[in-house]
Amino acid sequence: MKHLTYLLTLFLFLLSGCENTNIQLVTEAGLEAVKAATLSNEEVRQLASQAALITDQKSQIAPAGNNYAQRLLRLVGSYQEADGIRFNYRVYLSSEVNAFAMADGTIRIYSGLMDMMDDDELRFVIGHEMGHVALKHIRKKIQLAYAASAVRKGIASQQNILGSLAASQLGGFSETLLNAQFSQHEEREADDYGLAFLQRQGHTPHSAVSALKKLATLGSDHSFLSSHPAPGIRAERLRSQLSP
Repeated sequence: MKHLTYLLTLFLFLLSGCENTNIQLVTEAGLEAVKAATLSNEEVRQLASQAALITDQKSQIAPAGNNYAQRLLRLVGSYQEADGIRFNYRVYLSSEVNAFAMADGTIRIYSGLMDMMDDDELRFVIGHEMGHVALKHIRKKIQLAYAASAVRKGIASQQNILGSLAASQLGGFSETLLNAQFSQHEEREADDYGLAFLQRQGHTPHSAVSALKKLATLGSDHSFLSSHPAPGIRAERLRSQLSP
């Protein structure tokens, strides 16, 4: 992340020497480039909460008495807090097969995913999302989203057509955060966390494998797989771990 900050700062410094440059936007972009690498835990939490609020406002949340909400509550059980993190779970009433987590402990499950999974498979997915939070993977996504915002502002500081187009996209922080892809290493760590979540509750560990195989049928261009790649390969890794 240090190298990323140096490159962004150099890029923005060069922009500041060009004609037709909006110095205020260059300054803001430079500050955000540095900010991306130095976010405090509280700032990460606040940014995550704001992003979660935006997605909640755009979605239909299952009320407490809804069957989906009751099922999710039953599945998470006593796991409202783990590893020093207070989780909050909600169901989005949508046919889309998706789920995501935010660094503040927000976990959102789409009803389309719940329809696709049996209880133990869904428990694995929930544990997987919890893992992304507990292992601080989403902190890195927030830093990258912040850095992307800095680059857009750097381009937007050039007062031309390209700059105007970039400036119109500056409010997309939340969408950038949701679409940012986890690394293979992060996915393996979250899978292991989800598997341990299953085992701690005394449920079938092979459900982790079947859950990933179901996700593999969605196709590589599916929105869930844009942030959670290669479920087929991950399923085989867990299957080999669980084999005698």
